[in-house]
Amino acid sequence: MQENKEKSIEDIVEDAKGYLDARVEYTRLYLVEKVSKIFADLVTNTTVIVCFILAFLLGSVTLALYLGELLGSYAGGFGCVSLFYILIAVIVYLTKDKYIEKAIINVAIRKYFDKLADKEEEDEKL
Repeated sequence: MQENKEKSIEDIVEDAKGYLDARVEYTRLYLVEKVSKIFADLVTNTTVIVCFILAFLLGSVTLALYLGELLGSYAGGFGCVSLFYILIAVIVYLTKDKYIEKAIINVAIRKYFDKLADKEEEDEKL
């Protein structure tokens, strides 16, 4: 027959301390991973947004200068570009409730669930 080994209180306390230390370390590493992923996502998204904004602004200035050259008046070129952006703003304002907001919400939800699925696949591999 097998002997039942009973652990002493000291052994149980040692095991509990070891478990607690391992759990605290796991939680710390998990939080570090999450914070670093959020930070990396924030930095890359910010860089992309800044680059798009700069390209948009410089492209707008280039277009305005080109139209100014064609029209013979830089004020006219910048006025045409301004009217174009006002027209786009009015169109977006009038259609935002039907199309634009829903599209943005769908993209955000899809991106969230894609990241969640990637995380689950990563956890399954481990």
